[in-house]
Amino acid sequence: MRGTKAALSIGLLAIAIGLSPAISFDGTRTPGDATVAVPLPGSPVNRSADDLGSATPLAPVPLPPGAIGPRQAAPSPYEAFRSGTQALRQGRTDQAIAELEYAAEQGVPGAIWKLGRMYADGDGVAKDKARAYEYFRRLTMMYGDDSSDVPHARFVANAFVTLGQYYLDGLPGVLYLFAEGAQQDAIQAARWLRLSAEKGDHRAQALLGEMLFRGDQISRQAARGLFWLILAKDSAGPDEGWITEMYSSAIAKANEGDRTLAHKYLEDWLKRRQ
Repeated sequence: MRGTKAALSIGLLAIAIGLSPAISFDGTRTPGDATVAVPLPGSPVNRSADDLGSATPLAPVPLPPGAIGPRQAAPSPYEAFRSGTQALRQGRTDQAIAELEYAAEQGVPGAIWKLGRMYADGDGVAKDKARAYEYFRRLTMMYGDDSSDVPHARFVANAFVTLGQYYLDGLPGVLYLFAEGAQQDAIQAARWLRLSAEKGDHRAQALLGEMLFRGDQISRQAARGLFWLILAKDSAGPDEGWITEMYSSAIAKANEGDRTLAHKYLEDWLKRRQ
């Protein structure tokens, strides 16, 4: 045992002597002619359990400012919607579509509607009514039952109107998926238009009123149609003369019973909204 200790001591001493200049155990460099004390294995060490000894603790290495930037959180769906609309205004269409599609996938009503309008109008993208239809239909399926005073009600109402017009005009590639024959198309159109008309959209009220008054591919309900046309005419803007023309034509053709019942429907409508 004593021989083993001596051999180990000589080996450690040889390593210490071979270092030039030598490095002490506290991390400082020592002169070349200095001796370094090497503790022998088994030598007594008097220290407490939490004593780090004489070695100098390693100091943290400072990083230059900005070396590690703050972690960037993923944008919220509404932030993506705002950023996408801004990118669209600035002509960065690819970025706009990517951000709007992300927001739409998360259910942001404005993003779903905006993508529908882009493809319906060919705004920055190739016009694609079938794709626009899908966005408008998704919007109405998700938010069609919401009240008319929510912020996104105008988007939903516009989507209902557009869907109704699509069914009235016929949409190749879409109608055959959802209907069989013109009769079903008209019923679907009336359904979409009524949902929007009930939410107060005057364009939908006019289109629905015209369909019902004329009985165009659906059962004729002249008084009900005239009622919707009266509502639409009262809300029409100065650039919506087509609504006034529809109303004028219907009121001229309606009989006294139709006019009386239409005004009764109007009174009931106003009472429900007081």
